[in-house]
Amino acid sequence: MPKFLAVYTMRPEDLAAFRRLSKAEQDAIDAAGLPQWQAWEARNAASLLNLGGMVGKTTRITRDGIAPGANDFCGYVIVEAETAEDAAKLFADHPHIGVFPGYSVDIMPFLTGPDI
Repeated sequence: MPKFLAVYTMRPEDLAAFRRLSKAEQDAIDAAGLPQWQAWEARNAASLLNLGGMVGKTTRITRDGIAPGANDFCGYVIVEAETAEDAAKLFADHPHIGVFPGYSVDIMPFLTGPDI
């Protein structure tokens, strides 16, 4: 069955707005969202090949050298589905975009690998 990389994205301004909330407000969002995230993982366990994780700041390597970089990626997961649309449907109710300040989940098919 085809495998897809699902990349969680978050715009810097949305993260900044979240960080401006009080600790109590941030904790309330986490308290609501984390159980929903765990429930999403449980519902979709058969399609989740690698739970991936959340990622931090970007370091970019170019022909000019190594320097800080920027992108909207904040995490990933590897899923298995018949089509990209089927993979996308897995995320329709995901708390990354429903509870947390996430912007999107981008679905990309693997053209080679991964060997999972």
